[in-house]
Amino acid sequence: MKALYGIDMEEAQFSKTVDKIPEADIVISMGCGVKCPYVAKGFDADWGLEDPTGKDDETFIKVIRQIETLVKEL
Repeated sequence: MKALYGIDMEEAQFSKTVDKIPEADIVISMGCGVKCPYVAKGFDADWGLEDPTGKDDETFIKVIRQIETLVKEL
């Protein structure tokens, strides 16, 4: 993320529980074979992306590019 977009994921970025995020209009689950909590909204989708955890940079970049494409299509 830092090399591609200048976003340092090691600084202030951290996972948040569903009760700690603002109310959302759109909910997207990344997939990755992980069960996400259900948050009922008008638009709720699961993109079914590969979980890049523990994989090489090439795999992370592939998933990042897939997310970028899907966000632009959204």
